[in-house]
Order: sequence, then C-alpha cells, then structure tokens
Amino acid sequence: MEILDLRHFSSADLRPLLEDEVAMWGRLLSWDYSTSAEMILRYMDAKILPGYAAIERGSIFGYSFFVYEQSKGVIGDLFVRDSAGDPARGSGRHEVEERLLTHVIETLQQSPGIHRVEAQLLTHHTGEVSQPFLQQGFSRHPRVFMNFEIGKHPQTAPPLPPQFEIRGWSEQEYQAAAALITAAYRGHVDSEINDQYRTLTGSLRFLNNIVRFPGCGTFDPQASFVVVDRRTRMLIGLILCSLVRPDVGHITQVCVLPEYRSAGLGEAMLAASTRNLRGRGFHFISLTVTEANDRAIALYKRIGFESTRVFDAFVWEG
Repeated sequence: MEILDLRHFSSADLRPLLEDEVAMWGRLLSWDYSTSAEMILRYMDAKILPGYAAIERGSIFGYSFFVYEQSKGVIGDLFVRDSAGDPARGSGRHEVEERLLTHVIETLQQSPGIHRVEAQLLTHHTGEVSQPFLQQGFSRHPRVFMNFEIGKHPQTAPPLPPQFEIRGWSEQEYQAAAALITAAYRGHVDSEINDQYRTLTGSLRFLNNIVRFPGCGTFDPQASFVVVDRRTRMLIGLILCSLVRPDVGHITQVCVLPEYRSAGLGEAMLAASTRNLRGRGFHFISLTVTEANDRAIALYKRIGFESTRVFDAFVWEG
C-alpha cells in the first residue's frame, strides 16, 4: 500500500471509491452525498483538492482531503473502502484510516500560516479514529447525530407569547442573522468547535457556506425561520434547514439569544420547520448537537428526536 498526494489523480481514478462513499452516507445518515461527491470530483480534475489517497495495485481504496480557510485548515472527509480489511491487502481499514489522517494532520500543522485545524467526521463513531488527533494535541468534542421521524409524532407546539413573531427566512436577514449567531454562541462550547461563531465576519462566512454552497445539503428557505421581538424589532432566534435527501431535512443551525432562552422559542422554531416539511411530504428531520449541550439534547429528545450515532469533532490550536 502507498499513500500518495491526491493531486496526482483524476476524477476517473476517484469516482469508483466515491460511489461507495455515497452509498455509505445514504445507509448511515439517510443523506444524499452525491452533490458533494461531484464537487469533490470537479476539484480533483482542477488539481486543487489537497489530500492523500491510499493506493493498492494501482487503485484508490481510501482518501482524505482538507481545505485551507485563511489561517485555519479543515479536514473535509475520510473514507476507506471496507475491502481494506482484506488480509490480501496487508493493511486493515483502521490502519489505513490512521495513516491517511496522520499525513493530513502533519501537512496542516506544518503548513505556513496555519494556526488552527478543525475536523468533524460524521460517518465515524466516537473514538474510532481519535488516536492520530489526540497524539498531535487535538481536543475532542463528542457530538450526537439525531433523527426525527415526522409521521410518528403529532403536530404539537406550545403557543408563542404574543410579543414574538415567527417569519420565514429572507436574504435581507443576513447581517442581523450573523450578529445573532455571534451573540448566541459567545462563551458556548460550539464556538470552541467552530471558530466562525466568534466574530461577525466568521458568522457571515458560516451563513454563506450554509445558504449558498451544497456542502451540508441544499439550503431550504421554506423550512427556515427567524423569530423577532415585536417590541424591539430585533432578531432573537434563527433556524436554518437544508435538504439532504428528497424526503429528509437537516437542521444546520438553531440558536436563540441567551436572554430569551426560557421563552420556548427553540421548540416553536422546530415546530415551524417540522410543520413545513410535513406539509411537503418529508419523512425525516436530522440534526447534530454537541454532547456537552445537555439543555439542547433534552429539548430535542422531549420533542421526539432520537440519537442514532455519536461522532467526534476535533480541534487543534497552534
């Protein structure tokens, strides 16, 4: 087995592996990964996708890629085909994953100007690939993938106090939404995991990635809402939804300003998104939440979300 730079290869070399990965995302997460896969292949052909491939007998059977975001590196993916466990290959799947990650981590930590590295590997169970990260000084934050079966639960929601108004997402909300995200996550564990939440510029970049790029599915403005305080006209809550399969919505963001967190606004926004998706024939809603965020997990479970897997987020500060 060899570990080689991804930029030595073309999309034709990687496509068979990505077809297996698309199937895995569908099986594990009910997520159509094909749009992301096609984007990866376009970057491959443009020779601009940094990462590494595991090669055996001339074929790619595993890969990991990363991206640079100013002074930060983000590990975008890690996938090794199950057949890597074939004794004839001489290397088991777990060993290949660790070798790929070690190459990626060392490259990022040694890249000039890179002072932070982040990774969230949804398709790997917590602890499964933690060793290369922990050996290189990363912190680990377990996160929970939760799923809600719309047809199993009646449409119920507590009445919203009259001082609040829920309205549909509009691109005119961009600046106010970014300010809300920054304020809502100040001092929050999630701002340790994603440093974009810490500044208005970073929150604007986060919103842009969610709304205009298909990395977390296709943004769905119909099932995305904001909450406004009628007295101050200030944006105080936000829920964003993307479509990750024709019948599955994924909540990419839900937040409320700290001083409004006992008013039932999170539950009201989730009910609004659920009502919209139910009316359009959707079957499932998924979301991810940091395990340390006990309050949010308790809310989601009370509504009817079920935990289906725990994965890890990793962070390194140079």
